[in-house]
Amino acid sequence: MRKLFKGKVLLFMMMSLMLLLAACSSSGTGGNTDNSDTSSGDSKSSDKLVIGFSQVGAESEWRTANTKSMQDAIKAAGHELKFSDAQQKQENQIKAIRSFIAQKVDAIVFSPVVETGFETVLQEAKDAGIPVFLSDRAVDIEDDSLWVTFLGSDFVEEGRKAANWLVEETADVEGDVNIVELQGTVGSAPAIDRKEGFEEVIADHPNLKITKSQTGDFTRAKGKEVMEAFLKSDGDNIDVLYAHNDDMAIGAIQAIEEYGLKPGEDIKIIGVDAVKGAFEAMAAGKMNVTVECNPLFGPQMVDLIEAHLAGETIEKRVAVEESMYTMDQAEELLPTREY
Repeated sequence: MRKLFKGKVLLFMMMSLMLLLAACSSSGTGGNTDNSDTSSGDSKSSDKLVIGFSQVGAESEWRTANTKSMQDAIKAAGHELKFSDAQQKQENQIKAIRSFIAQKVDAIVFSPVVETGFETVLQEAKDAGIPVFLSDRAVDIEDDSLWVTFLGSDFVEEGRKAANWLVEETADVEGDVNIVELQGTVGSAPAIDRKEGFEEVIADHPNLKITKSQTGDFTRAKGKEVMEAFLKSDGDNIDVLYAHNDDMAIGAIQAIEEYGLKPGEDIKIIGVDAVKGAFEAMAAGKMNVTVECNPLFGPQMVDLIEAHLAGETIEKRVAVEESMYTMDQAEELLPTREY
């Protein structure tokens, strides 16, 4: 009886040992139970990410197109989006970023309302190990380790393009050319840079003079309101309008027509963004030129996020390719405009 018991114990021990060896053999490649194919070097970039995106607002056709491009690109890549509209208020944006940090998102994308005042919240994101990507607008921060990369336009160059067009357009004009300027949101990167680039060029042409300059806050309604004030105070001495975006230019066009002048003829109109509304205005002969600021870079941003999380090194500033369009091109190109 005792021998039989010992034999059963020995048989049980042998079977247990065989099962243990089989289990070890199945995990002998490192214990990875993930069934995904890793032969191509997949990493976190191929996993589903949670991306927090804080947008400036919805103040223009350009901004709406930019938001849709980002939303569509994140969805197409199979990632999850946490979206916040700052309604052009910095305090809303800071709250949104803190909310993203609390939700432990994998990456934060935001288009800063203004350039300054983000050091504290971006340090909080860095301390939480969450990379931050700047979209469309830059920040003015000494510690550039607080953000990974900036993807967007060269706003200074956009201002230069606008001014160079004007220099060529007025080459045969004798006497002063009086310019009124509708600036973007005070303190924002595009407003600062587009003004800088424009003034840099006209500084070499003393006859080109900015006689009035005021913010229109990048909105059509405010652009119309400020242009009305310009016309009321000095309507007979305005030769050119330089608007930091097309929506303000379109609002200003309405004010010019109501004043009794012909936009595009009596007052030359320069805009920035190249939105569909600008092409419609140019095709109607009411606007002369628009400098492109391409908003459709959502897929490019997603690629940058995935590359960074995969351990790749990316440039600190990544530019979007852009062009410039004049009145004589508008009718032909209008049907092709996506925004």
